[in-house]
Amino acid sequence: MEKTIILAGGCFWGLERYFSLLKGVVNTEVGYANGNQSDTNYYDIKTTHHAEAVKVVYDTDVLTLQFILELFFEAIDPTSLNKQGNDVGVQYRSGIYYTDKDDLPIIESALQKLAMDYEKPIVIEVALSKHYVSAEHVHQNYLVNNPNGYCHIGKKHFDYIMGIKVDPYLYTKKN
Repeated sequence: MEKTIILAGGCFWGLERYFSLLKGVVNTEVGYANGNQSDTNYYDIKTTHHAEAVKVVYDTDVLTLQFILELFFEAIDPTSLNKQGNDVGVQYRSGIYYTDKDDLPIIESALQKLAMDYEKPIVIEVALSKHYVSAEHVHQNYLVNNPNGYCHIGKKHFDYIMGIKVDPYLYTKKN
């Protein structure tokens, strides 16, 4: 079965590349999530309050949401409000936007577990996905098409995720 989760963690180029490399991810797409209007674009997100985000479609026979969230937490600073790397502003906030209400308890549990590792508060926004808009074509697969493009998520993260051997007995509901 395929499921979708939308994750915001600063610049969407690196987050998209990061998850696109993970076995069990069926598709990724960069876009704008959870703004206060139903439409936006790269130039208007500051005023529409959308977050740069990546839509991750994954195969639940290979990956669990819990595992995806653990990888997400590795790629961001969950205590940094409206900032990741050199990118600053509400459009660079961290967020988990779910499309299935049954995912909320998994998300809340993952955040509680994460909070135990930090003294500072976790500032990841959690909400039902709304007003998701696909980003312009130029932003899709940006780091594949522009390998020297900037993003706070870099080579060490990509090497790490490419090295993960997804074992269905470790990372699926079967365990």
